[in-house]
Amino acid sequence: MKRIVLTGGGTAGHVTPNIALIPTLQKEGYEIHYIGSYDGIEKKLIEEIGIPYYGISSGKLRRYFDFKNFSDPFKVLKGYGEAKKLLKKLKPDIIFSKGGFVTVPVVIAAKRLAIPAIIHESDMTPGLANKLAIPSATKVCCNFPETMKYLPDGKSVLTGSPIRRELMEGSKEKAWNFLGFDNSKPVIMIIGGSLGSAAINAAIRSNLDLLLKNFQIVHLCGQGKLDTSLNHKQGYRQFEYIKKELTDIFALSDVVISRAGANAICELLALRKPNILIPLSAAASRGDQILNARSFEKQGFSVVIEEEQLTKETLSAAIKDVYEHKEKYVSAMKKSSQTDAIITITNLIKEYSR
Repeated sequence: MKRIVLTGGGTAGHVTPNIALIPTLQKEGYEIHYIGSYDGIEKKLIEEIGIPYYGISSGKLRRYFDFKNFSDPFKVLKGYGEAKKLLKKLKPDIIFSKGGFVTVPVVIAAKRLAIPAIIHESDMTPGLANKLAIPSATKVCCNFPETMKYLPDGKSVLTGSPIRRELMEGSKEKAWNFLGFDNSKPVIMIIGGSLGSAAINAAIRSNLDLLLKNFQIVHLCGQGKLDTSLNHKQGYRQFEYIKKELTDIFALSDVVISRAGANAICELLALRKPNILIPLSAAASRGDQILNARSFEKQGFSVVIEEEQLTKETLSAAIKDVYEHKEKYVSAMKKSSQTDAIITITNLIKEYSR
């Protein structure tokens, strides 16, 4: 039996693609172990599915001044020692890293022990953690064609992002019943991320009466961002967050309005959902969502509205365009080579396992 160590943490986006790979790796006969931080979000998510989990010390490396910049390098060094000790004990045939600062000591330790390591970069340009890990990697997977120019020749592979199989198994009928909708109008789904987006919420709600003339709307508005004064609106359902019924609502939705996080948009691509992307502004991030969204726009998968240009008028025009030309967007997504990520990555893992 081959043995693999998965690593990734800090955010759910650095864990869920690993979780998506697990069933296929198990079918291929891999014994799976996971290395993450002592108490990061990855610990709970991985332990819930019964995979052996090992915590190591993790420090964040920042591009800006912070007093923690003086102490965190020692945490990273400690993490390297712990990772090296664990890898010597586990003797994996290969490492797969999804990113986050906890993965840096794991990938570097793997190289020192001559263990192949495949890493995955979600965003258009590599983040700092992956920049540090790339020299020690055997192969680097990525989501966007444009990312290839930032990666070493011979190492980069365009794979897309692993998507959970159950996401493809939603039931429209279950969604009709859960939402109380009928089939008289198409359905728009709005996802502003787990915390929600005040800007997206405001644009939807200011335009709600007009939109409801032609659509039914499922609005995932984020924690603490419900507007109970709108609960009486026929054809409008709002939730802070949905987990269990999400796959069914995806199956039902005709158009999706979303932020442009890499995993979120890769799910839209895999599901072939016509979409409008409203990326997090550069003022509130390193600008990676804007680059992600523009790549999808260039490939014909999405319409993009930058947050600074988001109004009820620009949103209405984008919804009209995407819905009326939805087959064009679906056709472009069907032609993409980025929708078989699990198969592509699993084949790479099999190829480079010791």
